[in-house]
Parts: sequence; C-alpha cells; structure tokens
Amino acid sequence: ELPARFFRAALVQWQALLPAQLAELHLEAKVQVLGTPRRLALVISDLPAHQPDQVVEAKGPAVSVAFKGDQPTPAALGFARSQGVPVETLEIRETPKGPCVFAVKTQAGRPTAAVLQAQIQTWITALEGPRFMAWGEGPLRFARPVRGLVALWEDQILPVELVNGPERLTAGRTSAGHRVLHPQPIEIPHAAAYVDTLRQACVLVDRQERQQVIRQALETTPAGRAEIPPDLLEEVTDLVEWPTPVVGSFEPEYLELPDQVVTTVMITHQRYFPLRDAQGQLQARFLTISNGDPDKADLIAAGNARVLRARLADAAYFLRTDWQISLADYVPRLAQVTFQEKLGTILEKVERIEALVFWLTKQVGLKGRIKAFTRRAAHLCKADLVTQMVGEFPELQGTMGRFYAITSGEGPEVATAIAEHYLPRFAGDALPTTPAGQLVALADRLDTLAGIFSLGLLPTGSSDPFALRRAGNALWQILWSEDCFFSNAIDLNLALEKALGVLQQQQSSVSTAGVLDQLREFLAQRARTLLQEDRGIDYDLVNAVLVTEDAELLDRALAQPRDLRDRAHFLQSLRNEGTLASIYAVVNRAARLASQGDLPLGPLTPETHVDPAHLTRPVEQELFQVIEHLGTVALQAKKEASYANYTDLVAGLQAVAPVLNRFFDGPESVLVMDPDPAIRQNRLNLLGLLRNQARVLADFRAIVKD
Repeated sequence: ELPARFFRAALVQWQALLPAQLAELHLEAKVQVLGTPRRLALVISDLPAHQPDQVVEAKGPAVSVAFKGDQPTPAALGFARSQGVPVETLEIRETPKGPCVFAVKTQAGRPTAAVLQAQIQTWITALEGPRFMAWGEGPLRFARPVRGLVALWEDQILPVELVNGPERLTAGRTSAGHRVLHPQPIEIPHAAAYVDTLRQACVLVDRQERQQVIRQALETTPAGRAEIPPDLLEEVTDLVEWPTPVVGSFEPEYLELPDQVVTTVMITHQRYFPLRDAQGQLQARFLTISNGDPDKADLIAAGNARVLRARLADAAYFLRTDWQISLADYVPRLAQVTFQEKLGTILEKVERIEALVFWLTKQVGLKGRIKAFTRRAAHLCKADLVTQMVGEFPELQGTMGRFYAITSGEGPEVATAIAEHYLPRFAGDALPTTPAGQLVALADRLDTLAGIFSLGLLPTGSSDPFALRRAGNALWQILWSEDCFFSNAIDLNLALEKALGVLQQQQSSVSTAGVLDQLREFLAQRARTLLQEDRGIDYDLVNAVLVTEDAELLDRALAQPRDLRDRAHFLQSLRNEGTLASIYAVVNRAARLASQGDLPLGPLTPETHVDPAHLTRPVEQELFQVIEHLGTVALQAKKEASYANYTDLVAGLQAVAPVLNRFFDGPESVLVMDPDPAIRQNRLNLLGLLRNQARVLADFRAIVKD
C-alpha cells in the first residue's frame, strides 16, 4: 500500500500538473484526481475527439536575403521547404529588425487518444516523493512497485506500456477490488464507469467521498462524542478503501492515567478516535476506522482493543516507575543526554536557560513569588525528557512535566510554565499565557538560536533540522500576543546579546563573533514573514517599519516588538481608509529635498538645528511653528509608542500638508536651495526635521505610492 504521506502528495501534484499539461496540448478538459492506498487514478472528462487545428507561424530570413527582385533566393526556397509550404505562400511582415518572410501553415490536430497515450507514462514518472523503491531489474522508481495499469479511452483500451527493464506492464481494463470484501478482479467497461465500478467492488476511490463517509460516521456514532483531530482524519482517510467504523473498549482502570496519555496512545500510536461522554469526560471506549469486513466488526474491535490495552499497560508501568522519584531528581540525569555535540548536554542547556530567565526576570521587573515560580520552572523545564513515559511517548514532553510537577508537590504556576514553555509547537498552536511560561519559552528559543547560529548551522531554503524558523517565529508570536505580560519590556537586541554571552561563558570553544548581526537579520526576516503572511500587511508597509539596512530602525523594531506590530497594523489601517496617500505625498517631497542637506536622521525638534533669525518669509515661519509643534508630538509618540500617539502624529502631518504646499508652490513659495548658504541650510533643516518626525511612524521611502 502507498504511504499515506506520499499518496496525498501525489494527488496534489497531479492536480497541479495535469490541467497545465493538457492546456499545453490544446486539450481543455475536467480533471478528477482519485485514489486509495492501493491505487492512483485520473479521470479526464469533456475531452474532444481530436486536438483543434493550430495555425503555426515561423519567422524566416529577412526579405533582402529571401528575394532578389521578385525572385526567391535559395534561402527562401530552403526555408519554405523546411516548413513544408510552397514558396509563393510566404508572407512578408514587419519586425523590429525589418521586414522578414513568414511561413503560415495549419497543423491538423492529432486524435486525443493518441496524444494521451503518449503522455500517460510521463504522468506516472513525474510524481515525486521521498525514498522511492526499485523493483525488478529496470531503472523505474516509485513509492511502491506498480502491479497493475488500466488505461481506457471511453470503452477502448489505450495501448500503453509501463516499461521497467525487461518487465513490461501492459494496460488493460482489469483492476483489483477491495482486498477482503471483493478479492476477485474486476473489469471496467468504460472510462466514465470507473468510480461506480470500483464502488461495486467495495472501493471508494474518491478521497473526498471517503473522508465524508468517515466524518459522518464519527459525528453520528451513538457510542459517544468522538474527538476528531484534523491530522488524524486526513491520515485515516488515506489508510482505507472501504471505511467501516468499529467501536472498541478497554478496562476503565486505564482512565486513571492522565487524559493526555490515553489520548496520545489512541491518536498518535494507534490511529483511534477517543470517545467522550456528554460532559466531555473520556470514556473507556474508542472508535477506529476499519478497512476490513464489517461482519467481523466484533473481532476487529477485540483485536484493536488488545493492542491498545498493551500500550496502556506499558504507560501505566512507566507512570508507576517515574513516580518513584520527584521531578527535581530527574534534573541531574539530563547530563546523560546530548543536546548538540558542541553545545553540550540538555543539563547544560537548562543551565543556560536558567541564566537567561534570571536576566529576563530582572529586565521585566518580576518580583516575589512570580519571580521564584519562573526560576523554578526554568530549572525543571526539561526534567521530564529523561522519564520513561516521555522516552516512550515523546509527544508528551511538557505534558508529563506538568503532571509530574504537580505530583511532586510543585506549585500549579510552576507546573503550568513547564508545559507552556514548549508552546507554540507549530503554526496556529496555542501560546503560553502565564508570565513564567512566557519567559521560560523565550529563554529556551533564545538559547537554541544563539547556540545553533554560533555553530554556523543556519537554515537553508530546503533544510531547517533544528527548527530555527519555528523558534524565531515563536519569539515574535509570544511577544505579539495580547496575553503577553511584558511585550515591550524585552529588548530582543539585548536578549540576543545576553544569550550569546551566556553561551560563550559556558562553552568557551564556541565562537560567537558576528553572530549577533546574523541573528538580528534572521529575526527581522521572521517578523517580516509573519506580518505579511499571517497578518496580511502589505509588503511595502512591512518594509517601512522594518528596515534591515537602517541600524537605528532595526534596533527599534527589535527593542519594541509590540510597537513594531502595532505600527505595521496602523499603517495598513491608514492605507485602507485612504489617509496614507496624503501623508506619503507630504513626507516624501520634503524627504527628497532634505537628503541634500546634512541634518542627521535623529533630531525631532528644532532646538539648534533651525535658526529663527534666518526665517525670512512668512510661510517658512509658519512652517517652523507647525514643525515645532509636531516635534513635541513625535517625541511623545517615540517615547510612549501607543495608538493614540500615532494618531496624533498623523493628525500633525496632515496639518503640515497645506503649509508645506504653500511653502513649495504658489505666490508664497520659497526657493529652498537659496544662494545664501545659511538660509539654504535653515530650510533644508526644516524639511529634515519633518522627515525625521514622520520616521517615528515609518520610513516613508520604503512605501510604494498607491
């Protein structure tokens, strides 16, 4: 049977490949991609009998080469002969290189059956997947050995062969039904009858139909409320041909195990769906989707229950064994487990996490019991990795840590933080919601990034074995969470520097030179991806708040994570409501001229940068006044970084617009590049201040005009 992962990927590949290839062959048709673990199928309908005739044009030599006077030259005769057209039918057309001759001919469409016959083997061999198998003596590779081939054009067999060295698999109309329910071969009378014929042989070849049958069985079972993990539903769909729900049971004593243990055994290891009662309590029952004989449901249920019972008995044994010592007693055993060869053991990683958590708690001002809980959670966060339960069921890391922490007498805050520090584990996963869980989670990711980057093991386009992208995403997702207790209290610039320092102090042989800049760039890229893909911010607006080429703006983005998120969303709202375009026009016109001056990017208020004595015109005096007021607003916005402050800043920029328009244009306008150096510099500094004040919100140079 085909591996479930390859099977699903093969359907996706064909769905992308076939319509495009048929279009290239000038065949418009409806493509249906079907399959089960034992077969892959394409049903192509609405095909014409022939390809349509195609008018083909070919460009030939220049007219000056093709004709001498009215007579064709050998060049024209040879071109016409090569194209299979009479020389007198050549047409003269203008081209960028002058007049040339063209051959125009009609190419008759081929019979569709012949076209498809030539394509079928390429469609099979075009499929890609990991670890393809060889069989026989030929070079053909596939996910599993190919044992049968059906190729029909309406009711006729297409003469197709799949060649694998000396072996030749010839297409016919004979297929195989369900292995148990219909072991006899079946004859498919017509291409359009494929789905119904297989259904009569107890094979639901349409994956969507098969999944719908499974979902309906799960949702309507009288045995209880089925827990339906989406990934499990997808996998089970690809494991059966004729789904039959079967309910089994096990001894209620196993319900004394933690719920997560029982459900992990069911879902991850046995592909069963747990059943709960109306109150949501786990029952000593499960539902499995069988591919066997429905009449043997009781026997199938007993067999599945026997396997599940053995796994649960193992889990109960591991639990009893693990309970013999406290969770804290497992911490020294982490010295026996390697985290990474050059980065030491898991125990050494825990020591680095503890050092980072100690620093983070001071940074965010945690005190008292919460501070103590956080540091205790950091000490115990990896202890469950060396328990027998997690050794057998790695999916339970963190979950068992929380359970063993409680049974060892640790406080609930410590137990929750141990479980939460693994969050988020994947895209869309839950985030830690407690201060301790958030800080330990951040410290864990910071240490991983610092360590792996210091070894030069950076992720590539196709490889990320240490899940560094996921770790980088987690930092932003936690700090951007509405439940985060200290988003802007953590400066990622300082946190990365601290993580590298802790690593260097412990592992002196590891070089951290130049790693900080790499990490800053990496986290900026992670933030850019999350803002664009997950939060729907336009790419240019993301670039405007996250300018990696500008050290000051990058520092600010990493120093105030939530402010980075808020400014991106604020800019998007300004664009959506139409406000951004007017501000863009004001700021960019000023910024272009300001670049010809020497006012640095930092200052926000006039102070010594503008001399009122050199403001000779009323309009520039007015501009000075509005920019002076705007400077106060910009300083406040930079200091407090709130939505209200940014709204005030936008209002200030809008108020500048009419004054700036008169400054540039109309009867009151001034010449910015005045011959007098002092006046010129004064005016350029005015514009530079406006540029800097707008830069508190974003670098408007990166914004693309609507």
